[in-house]
Amino acid sequence: MIASYCRIQESALSLDAMIADSARPDCGALALFAGTVRNHHQLRPVTALSYSAHVAVAERMIREIEAQICAQHAVPVCRVVHRIGRLEIGDVAIYALVRAAHRAEAFAALRAAVDVTKHTVPIWKEEFYADGSSAFVEGCCIGDATSTAPAASHRHAHCVDAVSPLEEHW
Repeated sequence: MIASYCRIQESALSLDAMIADSARPDCGALALFAGTVRNHHQLRPVTALSYSAHVAVAERMIREIEAQICAQHAVPVCRVVHRIGRLEIGDVAIYALVRAAHRAEAFAALRAAVDVTKHTVPIWKEEFYADGSSAFVEGCCIGDATSTAPAASHRHAHCVDAVSPLEEHW
C-alpha cells in the first residue's frame, strides 16, 4: 500500500506505483498533478533545481495534509510525493493524486493538496541560473520574505516516520 511509501524521496518518483496502489472500485475519478522543472523563472533562464527538506517533519506533514484533504473534500484517497536533491529540466518534482467518486471533488481536492503542500511543508527550492548564480525561491513551501534557507542539519537523506523531540517544535 502506498501509505507506507516515503513522501519525500531522493530518487525518481513512480507515478505507476501511485496509480496502482491507490486503485479503488468505488472511485470513478482519478486526478493527477505532476510538477516538473521548467527552464525559466521570472524571465531568468533556469538550468536546474535543488530541493532540500526537513525530512521527518515533511513526511509527517504530508501524511497529515493527505488525511485533512480526504476529510475536508470527502474523497477516499489523497497522496502526495515530493522529490529532493538535484533535479534537471523536465524532471518531476512532485506528484499528487486524488481518487474520488466524481471529478468535481477530485479536482478540488487535488488543487488543495498541491497548494497546501507547496506553501506549508518544510521543503525548500533552490534555483540555479544560466549566469552561474542561484537563489532560494520565496513563497515556495514555507519560504517567504522573512524565511531563510534550510540549515545543513535539516537535510536528511532517508525516510523517517518517527519524529525526535527537537523536531516536534516545527
